[in-house]
Amino acid sequence: MTKLPTHMHVLEVSELAPDLAGVGIAERPVPQPGAGQALVRIEAASLGFPDLLMTEGLYQAKPPLPFVPGMEAAGEVVAAGEGSRWQAGDKVIVATLTGAVQQYGAYADAALVPLPAALSYAEGASLRAAYITAYTAIARIGRAEAGETLVVHGAAGGVGLAAVDLGKALGLSVIAASSTPEKREAISRLYAPDHILAGPTGLREQILELTGGRGADLVYDPVGGDVFDEACRYTAFGGRLLVVGFAGGRIAEVRTNIPLIKGFSVVGVRAGEYGRRFPERGREDMAAVMRLAAEGRIRPHVHSAVPLVDWREAYLAMRERRVIGRTVILPNG
Repeated sequence: MTKLPTHMHVLEVSELAPDLAGVGIAERPVPQPGAGQALVRIEAASLGFPDLLMTEGLYQAKPPLPFVPGMEAAGEVVAAGEGSRWQAGDKVIVATLTGAVQQYGAYADAALVPLPAALSYAEGASLRAAYITAYTAIARIGRAEAGETLVVHGAAGGVGLAAVDLGKALGLSVIAASSTPEKREAISRLYAPDHILAGPTGLREQILELTGGRGADLVYDPVGGDVFDEACRYTAFGGRLLVVGFAGGRIAEVRTNIPLIKGFSVVGVRAGEYGRRFPERGREDMAAVMRLAAEGRIRPHVHSAVPLVDWREAYLAMRERRVIGRTVILPNG
């Protein structure tokens, strides 16, 4: 076995502050795997919007300082602790609240799943959170059936793009909405939704026309605010309006007579919490996502992959809404 280094570089949040002022590269000892753990050399760590919010203490999870950010990674097992089911050479995907953006990490066995052979490290690091969110929302909570119409807002973001990809794989008629011509062109080229509209709002008449006046069976909304308000006007009778997030900034309100009269459901989606409360269903959903990836029916889009030294550009691109899909940091790149 190749001799491991004694120290490594990590991205560290040492202070909660605006403009990434409390974030920087630090040196730490390479950890040793404990019982039931595996030590993974991290080849790619993807960033999501919660990783940005955590640098300022604005996310619901507030890890103690200092912490290594990053919820998702992919890499190779280089050592295993006593009783671990993993062994050196295994290629894995890592799910963790923090601790992804570092050169090596020791993780509990349960935090790891095999990397599908069809995916690169960067794609594998971009798979789990976005696609589990999409699958839990659309297939599990939304009970989607082939042939139904799915409207995806924020369709160029990580969770939105995953919903477009997954919706097509599940046989839905997908209407994707995004804000700029560049993003709409990329969505069309990558996943070929049935229709793509210039969002974020002003879509009601177009969606009603595209659905023969019926409206959308499912609406996937990670944006909130005005997007949610308008979605209440074009969700079909019997439809499901899936509340995934509030990237637009404003948390919308709805008078209960609207879903009553129009006959649709407003359903909140917290995929991680859903999996924790219903672990068997969570395992089933994860298995379904991994199977779709292994079969090549879904594939995450990596917007860019940058070395650790360029971490700031990766965060800024996400904050400025320039990312289509996921940005990935290469700790060992």
